[in-house]
Amino acid sequence: MANHSLTLQPQIADGVALRRPRKEDGSEVWKLVADCPPLDRNSMYMNLVQCDHFAETCILAERDGALLGWISGHIPPDQPDTLFVWQVAVHSEARGLGLGKRMLAELLRRPACANVARLETTITRSNAASWGLFRSFARDLGGALSDAPHYEREAHLDGQHATEHLVTIRLPRKALRIAA
Repeated sequence: MANHSLTLQPQIADGVALRRPRKEDGSEVWKLVADCPPLDRNSMYMNLVQCDHFAETCILAERDGALLGWISGHIPPDQPDTLFVWQVAVHSEARGLGLGKRMLAELLRRPACANVARLETTITRSNAASWGLFRSFARDLGGALSDAPHYEREAHLDGQHATEHLVTIRLPRKALRIAA
């Protein structure tokens, strides 16, 4: 239990604290996502539930009380070795600080992710920032990255959204212990 409580404390570097979200953060997360196109703007209620029910697999970054970053994720019930990252949002004022990678690394160090050996996300081909983040993260950890069409424009998305490619990063165990 002692290790678990340490993980709940904010991790601070460069004045940016990384922490678990609380349900009180839901509306601010919703506003941040809205300010970070091309991310899909979901309902405020959904972000509230993520902050409440999925706090162990979501993370916030803040400085002086201002929300700068957010990652939502979950461990799929039928894949206990996988962390699925739904959204990564970094405020325009915090871009270039490596905040996305710092949040991902911190998530993977949490007790809830102790059995995670694979990180997955979906990305459209046009989202260069997300491709850059996940390729760089995989390279830094020495993990193998692969991708394939997953949610296809016509087959799954009624032609209303670009195909989402399932990106998988196989994470070496040693790298997870030393990730910065």
